[in-house]
Amino acid sequence: LILQLALLAATFFTTTALGARLARNFDANLPPFDLETDIYVFLAVWRNPRLLLDGLPYSLTLLGILLAHEFGHYFACRFHQIRASLPYFLPVPLGFGTFGAFIRLRSAIRSRAELFDVGAAGPLAGMLATIPALGIGLALSRAAPGLSAQSDVSFGTPLLMRAAAWFLFPGAAPEDLNLRPVARAAWIGLLATSFNLLPVGQFDGGHLVYARFGDKHRWVALAAILALFALWAATLFHGWLLVALIMAWLGRKHFAVVDDTPLGPGRRAVLALAAVIFILTFIPAPVQYNTGQALLP
Repeated sequence: LILQLALLAATFFTTTALGARLARNFDANLPPFDLETDIYVFLAVWRNPRLLLDGLPYSLTLLGILLAHEFGHYFACRFHQIRASLPYFLPVPLGFGTFGAFIRLRSAIRSRAELFDVGAAGPLAGMLATIPALGIGLALSRAAPGLSAQSDVSFGTPLLMRAAAWFLFPGAAPEDLNLRPVARAAWIGLLATSFNLLPVGQFDGGHLVYARFGDKHRWVALAAILALFALWAATLFHGWLLVALIMAWLGRKHFAVVDDTPLGPGRRAVLALAAVIFILTFIPAPVQYNTGQALLP
């Protein structure tokens, strides 16, 4: 428990500090991130801790989304009497301020139904926390034509956010929206949801596919890995290459579940819902470098 609390405190600090930078950039109509100088925000916070107050909307929203996701898994484990740890957070002093969180299973999963419930509970709970944050954050955001041209990186927009932005900002390009830090936290929540629903390995999506199709999971995983290689070739987002290589090594198999009783119609309907969520939250190129464009001084 001490380790989990320490990691949570460290992640709260990194996300709050970087959230203060996001808030400052939003107020100044600047791009959200500056990869070369974001590290200096920690020096500014050290000199003036009151700056952390500006970062709270981002950090509390993001940590709330991540906690909802992980506690979805945790309480599903408790419901099925599966021993599991409390969440471990992963702080990082750059970018979003965290690499996410995870829980550890400490006893075996006995059936496909249990595996499905544990795998589905996280993304569903995370989406329940993300959707209101997305709506509130976008409503408080503003269009800033030409904003993307000022940055050395641009961020992709999932279908769900595109639909909401089209409704709130008709005619504005998604990349030219100046997102409130709360909306940026929701964007990260959408990205994390789609990433976790990839149907490979030990991702939540891998658990769902194995629970539904058993050993046929390997063919779904292989198709997903090949699709990630193709997506990397099309978008040049190197994150997909890294994920595809790791999954080609580790993600083609799933641990065996002894009881292979097929899923009932209710859980199959939830699987269809998870597929829809994946489509609405998936971002083909989450981050891209804008070559040949002017950088901020």
